[in-house]
Amino acid sequence: MSGIGDPTRFGRVAVVYGGWSAEREVSLRSGGEVLAGLQRAGVDAVGIDADRDILRVLADGGFDRVFLILHGRGGEDGQIQGGLEILGLPYTGSGVLGSALAMDKLGTKRFWAGAGFPTPLWRTLDTLADAEACVDTIGLPLMVKPTLEGSSIGMTKVTARDQIEGAWRAATAFGPAIAERFIDGPEVTVALVGDRALPAIRLETPRTFYDYEAKYEADSTRYHLPSGLSATLEKRCQELSLAAFRALGGAGWGRVDLMIDAVGEPWLIEANTAPGMTDHSLVPMAAAHAGIGFDELVVWILEQTLPREAAE
Repeated sequence: MSGIGDPTRFGRVAVVYGGWSAEREVSLRSGGEVLAGLQRAGVDAVGIDADRDILRVLADGGFDRVFLILHGRGGEDGQIQGGLEILGLPYTGSGVLGSALAMDKLGTKRFWAGAGFPTPLWRTLDTLADAEACVDTIGLPLMVKPTLEGSSIGMTKVTARDQIEGAWRAATAFGPAIAERFIDGPEVTVALVGDRALPAIRLETPRTFYDYEAKYEADSTRYHLPSGLSATLEKRCQELSLAAFRALGGAGWGRVDLMIDAVGEPWLIEANTAPGMTDHSLVPMAAAHAGIGFDELVVWILEQTLPREAAE
């Protein structure tokens, strides 16, 4: 990237946030930050809180492209991406398939496992009996999570057999669920923009795991930048994240979360195609460590919607 450049090359930009998913409040915060950053950079950007008429609003608004910062269902799962494809409006982030696959934790794990990427053992949880059997087949501790939610919504770390029913009920309240072997070691996240992996962040929280509160509300979460990993291991996490994201059909920008086991092996947990951009969020943090300010970052992400020759 080469700075902010001429903001008029983007034309009129819709920053679409909010929506109707369980992550609406986070999306509103992310969208407000993105909108402000683009406007400070001189981009003709307009904020839109998405409702069910969002495609009509975009079609009638005279927009040249869209910065999508919707989190969760309806915005990060290929639905709005398909509508924008029909409208012919360029948009930030992954396309229909990459968005849908990354949003589905079960689909992601099946794909990664089939493609030979390292991801922890899992089982689907169609019934409570499935959940109870996972204690024996996967072992403890394990994570129980909805397959179609983000921001750690509905997730529970299970460390004892008598916790499994409550965890299963919490997860299935949001739809289909899986159980996954918990990798007991450092949690690392790698932000990606274009073909570049940003510095890895190692996360540390006094909470049971890096849950919703740890992500967006707690001041006790520690973000280690530099990560404290060896240079070799950090590079491996970056390369693995970029390859795994691309394999899913991820494009434009995103973030991949990993766990490091006791012998220093990284395991892929999930991919995010529209990560948070709040004051607690990880992509802006990684960019800042690489010397990229927030306004420059959002312009860089928006540049991914331009033809390559126009972005250079």
